[in-house]
Amino acid sequence: MRVAAIDIGTVTSRLFVADVTESGLRTVVRRSVITNLGEGVDAAGMLSPEAIERTVETVAGYKRTIDECSADVAVDRVVALATSASRDAGNSDEFVRRLRDVGVELTVIPGEREAYLSFLGASSDFRDENLLFADIGGGSTELAFGRASTGGDPLVPEVDLRASHSFNIGCRRMTERFLKSDPPSIAELSDARNWAIEVLQPFFEGGRFACDRLVAVAGTPTSVVAVRDALVPYDSEKVHGAQVTRAEFDRVARRMCALPLADRMRVPGIQPKRAGVFPAGVVIMGAVMELAGVDSFTASESDILKGIVLDAARSASGEESDSSL
Repeated sequence: MRVAAIDIGTVTSRLFVADVTESGLRTVVRRSVITNLGEGVDAAGMLSPEAIERTVETVAGYKRTIDECSADVAVDRVVALATSASRDAGNSDEFVRRLRDVGVELTVIPGEREAYLSFLGASSDFRDENLLFADIGGGSTELAFGRASTGGDPLVPEVDLRASHSFNIGCRRMTERFLKSDPPSIAELSDARNWAIEVLQPFFEGGRFACDRLVAVAGTPTSVVAVRDALVPYDSEKVHGAQVTRAEFDRVARRMCALPLADRMRVPGIQPKRAGVFPAGVVIMGAVMELAGVDSFTASESDILKGIVLDAARSASGEESDSSL
């Protein structure tokens, strides 16, 4: 089957079209555009008309791409999901209506469902390991702990998700609340770190997670790899599975947080539109590593998009997806 997955986050809107085969997933199209849907949502509680307009324009383009993909092989299923910014906004119904007008039916999912789908996508590449998983988004951060088994379906792993939670802390939200200066001041970064530790601490209480690996997805950890290795152009094959030590992470974080935005935007490896929220992202990533007591993380390109496709494949095979998560 051919599945098209659209993920509309607080910062980025993404498209993944893949063929599901017996040997695995074959990428047909992958697109990513920073649309900043959640700009100002933390303070106003509403999606701005400008943010809606630019995101709808991007997703309308994705719909045209999906239609083009159907010319040779029919797209069997289109799944469009929205996360933190749309969950928080009082006018998300308007956003859903606007996307329906361009032929895309959007579902705003709860944080627990987001955490499950993201973990499903990431854990499929690291089976039979006890994984601590972090998805640092623009408005929320999902943490999960569990294990994906090699038994059963060779394509879609059986996931034993032992703990998961979605926290209302993300790089866009943190930037708008704390990081007002350019570059962020030491005091602002300290306040942001303290907030991250306070919010995320309950997940780690009791030291219950003996993890084999910390897997981190989304723009912050992948950008850390890209900046560390000065990847121009960005190369997802070099980023996926790359391990970053705590010392390497700290060097990137210190360097980027000390630069004014205009200079950060020119650093090889960073997307210019991501440079504004990158300091907040590394604050959150650093807090996760500190609380978990780990000295490295593995960056992954497999995230909620892959999870959506795998979940759709499982549903098509007649198995029940875990809709309670």
